[in-house]
Amino acid sequence: MALSDVKCRNARPASKLVKLSDGGGLQLWVQPTGSRLWRLAYRFGGKQKLLALGSYPLISLAEAREARDTAKRLLLRGIDPAQERKSQKASAEDTFRSIAEDYVDKLKKEGRADRTITKVKWLLDFAYPTFGDKSVREIDPATILAALRSVEVRGRYESARRMRSTIGSVFRYAIATARADVDPTIALRGALVGPTVTPRAAVTDPKALGGLLRAINAFDGQPTTRAALKLMALLFPRPGELRAAGWDEFDFESSVWSIPEGRMKMRRPHRVPLSTQAVSVLTSLREISGGGSLLFPSVRSGSRPISDNTLNAALRRMGYGKEEATAHGFRATASTLLNECGKWHPDAVERQLAHIENNDVRRAYARAEHWEERVRMMQWWADYLDELESKNSRVVSIGGREASLLSIHPREGLVWKPTATVRQTTRRTSNLRKSH
Repeated sequence: MALSDVKCRNARPASKLVKLSDGGGLQLWVQPTGSRLWRLAYRFGGKQKLLALGSYPLISLAEAREARDTAKRLLLRGIDPAQERKSQKASAEDTFRSIAEDYVDKLKKEGRADRTITKVKWLLDFAYPTFGDKSVREIDPATILAALRSVEVRGRYESARRMRSTIGSVFRYAIATARADVDPTIALRGALVGPTVTPRAAVTDPKALGGLLRAINAFDGQPTTRAALKLMALLFPRPGELRAAGWDEFDFESSVWSIPEGRMKMRRPHRVPLSTQAVSVLTSLREISGGGSLLFPSVRSGSRPISDNTLNAALRRMGYGKEEATAHGFRATASTLLNECGKWHPDAVERQLAHIENNDVRRAYARAEHWEERVRMMQWWADYLDELESKNSRVVSIGGREASLLSIHPREGLVWKPTATVRQTTRRTSNLRKSH
């Protein structure tokens, strides 16, 4: 006799399992505990089988009957309903989105920087609308290319290239976890428009560098910003490594700055020898910001460092355009001039820049840090910068007051700074060209 909602609702538990039949193999099992569960009994391949359909009243009688009818239709097609359910569940776990989320979790567990995680998520978001909910085994190169083209058509060639690389990383992770067989992004190598690589502007002419150093010394903005620019020139780290530096990373007795791996681009700890000039800058800086944990705290919050635009904005304020000088450009400046002088082993320069050998075999053997040479090199570099800064510096009288020539700016002419006896704002006077 078929069941009714009233009969299902009024079913009471007994000391043993009670089975109420609705026909066609559909049963309501009333457990001694009081729970009521839908079960479908059927035969497949000559064997008696059972399929769980959920609990009552969460699954109503009408919904249970619909599930029974769906299972019967599968049986008529020679498909086992239980196996079909497992396949659907596995399919949901094997979608690109699901595997990508697992991959991101893996990166988090590996301690990747928050900025890296955010960038990966941002790139994956471009892929989800096209094939996020597809099984990775169903995604072909053409499907991926369509998603890449949607980014490339906006002129974002570098983003499209990085997106392809990130998608490939997800597929390789899927292969490693036995959820995919191939990486379809391999077939897309060369299919995208190559981005035009524009190197970051850097001052590599010694005379021009001397002018830049004098302009930094005369910078009339935040003292912490001036100190940061001086340290960028002296130590040439990546700007982000300096911006977020904490006082606990500096050993003034040994004159060493130890940058933890979590803040390094290549996730390897890095040591920087401190010249006497760098220690002097740090000592003065400590009187300003030494009360907190950060060398360069934001003016809005002492718990956050200055923004990544602070140093470049300071250079712009000094009159240097983005095509002339950047904070990151100090690395190219040091690399160029240290290599050109011929005094230092190229590997010592590379180690100080925290660059990693691309060749796997050579990297395995090139483990020496050239530490002693780097200590001497960093002191020589600081002395060299002092020499450049003092060169071509002239003292003249302007309106009865002494001022020293800082630099000759390509657009604004001569840049002057009052001497120590006269503290006034730096003035740029292009008309002085006529008298000098």
